[in-house]
Amino acid sequence: MSGRYLIIDSSTPAGSLALCEDGQVLAEYLRRLPGTHTEWLLQAIDELLDQAGLRPDQLDAIAGVIGPGSFTGLRVGLATVKGLAMAAGLPVVPLSSLELLACGLPYAAEPVCALLDARKHEVYCGLFDLTDGIPAAITEEAVLPPEELAARLEPPSLLVGEGAFAYRERFETLLSAGCLLAPRHLACPRAALAAELVAVRLQEKRTVDAASLVPRYLRASEAERARNMEVSAGIDG
Repeated sequence: MSGRYLIIDSSTPAGSLALCEDGQVLAEYLRRLPGTHTEWLLQAIDELLDQAGLRPDQLDAIAGVIGPGSFTGLRVGLATVKGLAMAAGLPVVPLSSLELLACGLPYAAEPVCALLDARKHEVYCGLFDLTDGIPAAITEEAVLPPEELAARLEPPSLLVGEGAFAYRERFETLLSAGCLLAPRHLACPRAALAAELVAVRLQEKRTVDAASLVPRYLRASEAERARNMEVSAGIDG
């Protein structure tokens, strides 16, 4: 038994929440509308728990997506996860946005390549085995140009995520060679899809302390890049 837990994802413009118990979804909230996650996230959490007649300290854990994805979205989501978990004394299950995408294709016979649009003509990508129903990483997650990813992938593979649609023309050779593209309605991470995955990780005690939770960006932010360029210029000068 894994108890009750709340899953929070704000890694992309499509934010979502899921209140779950022992691998089953009790209630969920999914939003893909203009605006920032700060405008809805806390209120949606309050409403979801209120409808279930629960307080945060009556949960057994919180799961939060740590990345990759939107830098601002991840900071908002993780700050919320940390605040709730620390206030209620709850353990945290960290999740990848890419494995969350892959969760939408349980028991797929082919390796599943999850892709998010990383902008700057790149994709966040990860390859997963889902033959047991939940994602097991085959490769390390990375940020790559679509052409480089296409050169690395081998058919048959199943592509899922907005990154696959954003750069579909770059994957046409793979699609013609036997790779498949998952439907558009599965293209965004959705918290409820991780209900069983989180239950398994809680049973295996694969949790972290909220204070240790950090975002996983996979690449430097614009501010970090600018600082690195300034440091390099200073060294060169």
